[in-house]
Amino acid sequence: MKKKLEDYDLHASCPIRNVLDRFGDKWSILVILLLGEHKTAMRFNEVAQTIGDISQKMLTVTLRTLEADGMVVRKHYPEIPPRVEYELTELGKSLLPYINGLAQWAVKNYDTITKSRKKFAARKQLVS
Repeated sequence: MKKKLEDYDLHASCPIRNVLDRFGDKWSILVILLLGEHKTAMRFNEVAQTIGDISQKMLTVTLRTLEADGMVVRKHYPEIPPRVEYELTELGKSLLPYINGLAQWAVKNYDTITKSRKKFAARKQLVS
């Protein structure tokens, strides 16, 4: 077991940590799912309105991060008013089956997880 842990101890050189850290936030997976389901490019405001509870700043940060990782392509059209659209790259599309699997698992197990959280919280209150 120790050998396996040593393989992952250097964060910068560990592909699992390095890549998955980028998806550990609240919004990246939702944005990828949304762009993947939409099939065509989406405007910034479309993405924001569809997600609903994401701030403009957080959506900007999330889209830039996904663009930096090569998951999303940003297209700027020099029009008045300016138009900016986002869509998944081939790399982003290749991630969709895995994210969809995780999303389906989350939906399937949501009730069980919610019940477990409530039981855990009740146990903690009894101990406190």
